[in-house]
Amino acid sequence: MKYAIFSDIHGNLEALNAVLEVCRANNVNAHFCLGDIVGYNANPKECLEVVRSLPDFLCVKGNHDEYASNGDAAESGFNPHAKAAVLWTRAQLSEDERQYLANLPMRGNIRNANMTLIHATLDNPHIWGYIFDAYQAEDCFANQFTQLCFCGHSHIPVLFAKKPVTMVAGRKIEEITEWADRREGGLTEEEMEKADSISCPVQAGYKYLVNIGSVGQPRNRDRRASFVIYDSTTKMLTRHRVPYDFRTAQQKILDAGLPERLASRLERGT
Repeated sequence: MKYAIFSDIHGNLEALNAVLEVCRANNVNAHFCLGDIVGYNANPKECLEVVRSLPDFLCVKGNHDEYASNGDAAESGFNPHAKAAVLWTRAQLSEDERQYLANLPMRGNIRNANMTLIHATLDNPHIWGYIFDAYQAEDCFANQFTQLCFCGHSHIPVLFAKKPVTMVAGRKIEEITEWADRREGGLTEEEMEKADSISCPVQAGYKYLVNIGSVGQPRNRDRRASFVIYDSTTKMLTRHRVPYDFRTAQQKILDAGLPERLASRLERGT
C-alpha cells in the first residue's frame, strides 16, 4: 500500500498539481493531508476542489484552515501578511467550503497503517506549536501510540527517530539529518529545477516523527514542493522534492492584490 502524505498546500495550485502528478506516477493508493489547504496563495477554492476529489482522502485541520473558516478574530496573532491572506481567503470561500474546513478533525489515526496525522503537535494540537528539535519532539513521542506520526506546520522538513526501549545507550531520540538535507548556502538553481527524493527505512521497534515539509510555501531554502510517499510493503519513507511553475503562482498572488512578500518568498523558499 502506498500513501501520499502532504501538508501546507496554502492555495498553491501549481505546486499541488505537480505533487499529484508524482503521486499518479508512483501509483499511490491513498492521499492524506496534514492541514492548511488554504492561506497565503491565490487558489484556495481550486485546491479545495482538487483534494476533496482525491480517492481515499483524509485531512486534518491546520491553523489557516481554522482561521479561514471560523469568522472570528483568532488570526490576530498572525503577522500582517498572513492575516491579510486569511481575510482574503475567507472572502473567496463559499459557506460549504468554510464549513468543510471548520469540520476537519484535529488529528487522524490510520489504524491499518500504524500512523497518526497531525498538523502541529500531538500534545496540544489546538495551540499550534512547532517542532524543530529533539526536545520538542520528545513531548510528541510521549503522546504517540503509533509507529509513525506525520506533522507539518513549520514548512521545514525534519525527521526524528525514537529508539526501542531495549537500546538504552546514547540519546533515545535522534534526528535523521539526511532527511532535511540542510546545506550551507542552500541549493543551487540547477538543483532546484530538478525533481529528486530522499528515502529512510522504517525499522522495527522504532518510532518516527516526520515533518514532511510544505507543498505550497517551503521555508527550508528549497522552493520545490515537498511531500512524502510511505510504502507500507517495503517499509520505506520517501520525501519527494518537486519543481513547479512558481512564476505563475507568484503572478496570481500579485494579481489578487495579496502582499508582494507572499509572492517573492516562493522563489527563495524562505
